[in-house]
Amino acid sequence: MKLTFCHVEETMEGKKNSDDQEKSFVIRDKRFSAQKEEEGATQAKPEAKKEEAPPGEMEPEQKAALPEISFVNLILSLSTSALIQLGEIQDPTTQLAEKNLPLAQQTIDLISLLQQKTKGNLTPEEAQLMEHILYDLRMRYVKATT
Repeated sequence: MKLTFCHVEETMEGKKNSDDQEKSFVIRDKRFSAQKEEEGATQAKPEAKKEEAPPGEMEPEQKAALPEISFVNLILSLSTSALIQLGEIQDPTTQLAEKNLPLAQQTIDLISLLQQKTKGNLTPEEAQLMEHILYDLRMRYVKATT
């Protein structure tokens, strides 16, 4: 997304003596015209848009398939990361199951910190899920270190 600031233009109306001069401001919002120019350029060159997209940025169709943002999904995402770091599941980027125990311990501790900081503010289901995930990850960590 291209960010364009508004252009402010000062004009003088009427050439009266210096005490009577009025000043007015004309504010032109160029955001919409910049968007139209961008859209016109991308329609003319659809291949250029795909090349300009930064790596890791998803297409609109892929964005629609993302899960909703919720506390449960955050905890599940962190627990999945811990499982990858424990070598229990393959890393999706490398397709390898590698252990990184210090990072796994840090991720488990992060989930534990979230449990402590959110105590009393979670639904019973969220609290139970967090308790089960922490127990499971801690047992897997002990197994991985022995």
